[in-house]
Amino acid sequence: MRRLALVGAALALAAAGTAQAAATPAQVVRAWSKALNRNDNVAAAKLFAHNAVVIQPGLDVRLGTTAIARAFNNSLPCAGRIVVITVHGAQATATFVLGERPKHRCDAPGAKAAAVFTVRHGKIVRWQQVAVPSSPTARLTTRRLPLPERPS
Repeated sequence: MRRLALVGAALALAAAGTAQAAATPAQVVRAWSKALNRNDNVAAAKLFAHNAVVIQPGLDVRLGTTAIARAFNNSLPCAGRIVVITVHGAQATATFVLGERPKHRCDAPGAKAAAVFTVRHGKIVRWQQVAVPSSPTARLTTRRLPLPERPS
């Protein structure tokens, strides 16, 4: 009976590891955003791989420790509501509408921001702030045309 319990525990641990590895880039981005929005910098930091690269204007750094990853997440002043995620392989580009975050002061509420996340084995290995992509639908304008009149 004891051996069966140990085997069960080992299988549960293996399944947990597999579930993390199976997380899609979009799932990881959503988890990171939710953690950041509730100001849970510990949970947000745990989504970064050891030595993940972070690139922002004027910043290009490796997150060599969990403490550095936590500090990076804490340095972000705004929460962000995801409005678009596009995924290409291991990369997800997310566009956010910025808003207030607990214990922080957002410097651009209502503005859009974007980042490219490279995810491997359920962890962010690269986070890069990028220009907000233009939406393909933003270029298309639709308008209702009047219906033709029926002949009398």
